[in-house]
Amino acid sequence: MSEDTKKTNYQYHDVSNVILHNNDDEHLTIRKTQYIPPDFLANLKRERDNSLNQKEGEYMRVASVPVQVHEQWLKEGFDMMKETPKAIVQRLQRQDLHAFITTKKQV
Repeated sequence: MSEDTKKTNYQYHDVSNVILHNNDDEHLTIRKTQYIPPDFLANLKRERDNSLNQKEGEYMRVASVPVQVHEQWLKEGFDMMKETPKAIVQRLQRQDLHAFITTKKQV
């Protein structure tokens, strides 16, 4: 397997919803989870560690945020699609989600 294939050969995992029945007939709880494979996190770490040696073009990848994190942020009023890369990185840092940051460069 080539190095390029290794970089992009990981499976994406959708958010799973599990409906939990409470002890009464009127309320339900929906638990949302998303599996993040260890090789995905290892690839992000490798990308982050090598980022200072990469020459950036017009765009620079600063993070890879899972769907479940993005959905939680939307509930909290933070729409990363409308925020600056700096704000996204700062929020990841504040929430101790450093593993999803893909660069060591100044944003």
